[in-house]
Amino acid sequence: MPSESSARMPVMFFGHGSPMNAIDDNRATQAWKAMGEAAGTPRAILMISAHWMTRGTAVTAMHKPRTIHDFGAFPKALFDQRYPAPGDPELAKRVAELLLPTPVALDGNWGFDHGTWSVLVKAFPRADIPVVQLSMNRAGNARFHYELGRALRPLRDEGILIAASGNVVHNLPAMDWGSPTIGFDWAQRFHDHVLKAIIDDEPDQVIDYQRAGEAAARSIPTPEHYWPFLYALGARHADDPVKVETNFLEYGSLSMLSFILGGSAGVSTPALT
Repeated sequence: MPSESSARMPVMFFGHGSPMNAIDDNRATQAWKAMGEAAGTPRAILMISAHWMTRGTAVTAMHKPRTIHDFGAFPKALFDQRYPAPGDPELAKRVAELLLPTPVALDGNWGFDHGTWSVLVKAFPRADIPVVQLSMNRAGNARFHYELGRALRPLRDEGILIAASGNVVHNLPAMDWGSPTIGFDWAQRFHDHVLKAIIDDEPDQVIDYQRAGEAAARSIPTPEHYWPFLYALGARHADDPVKVETNFLEYGSLSMLSFILGGSAGVSTPALT
């Protein structure tokens, strides 16, 4: 499967926010569209989503993954959405090979949850690029997930786009629905801490995120939306430039940070707020 002639693909992280972004047009979804355009045409896409937590690690290995509507109380138009991209069983086997000695189950039941399809429908709207989705082992810790990301790096030289979808600040109980454009002080501090670590290429600062104290504890009450970000950092090469595509919080406690590592888009290092 490796191809020496393939250009190295970038790594992407999407701060996916609400499922409604799949049918909305806003600054986040416009950025995702630009991210997809910057990537060109990958041979396939490996997605890591906040919304597939399992016992052990698994990867989708079917030819025709289903679109999963894993949410409630949203408009019918959202439930009508489908993302009919094909799967790639051979890529699933390659992922399992790269992650050894961690055992990886080849899954035939899951599909694309909204952490995957709600961003891909904007970034790659034609749904003609094969996609496989990797689950996250709920028993792992932050460094375990980062190291799996490192093990996946060879895929980038095989025409595979590695993309992760979550939110580096995600505290739903704390959200202030009356403040759509504001981040709480503690959420902004942790968001800025993460952004600085990305720009400075200091992954230990965010793997051991508890060192950020109360801001980290309030920003990550549960880790499932944070862990995909660590896969993106793990798949990074030392010479990868950073391009920050969205850099804001909303509703007090939801970071919409999205970025690209690598590729030919150049470097963007916005001022920290």
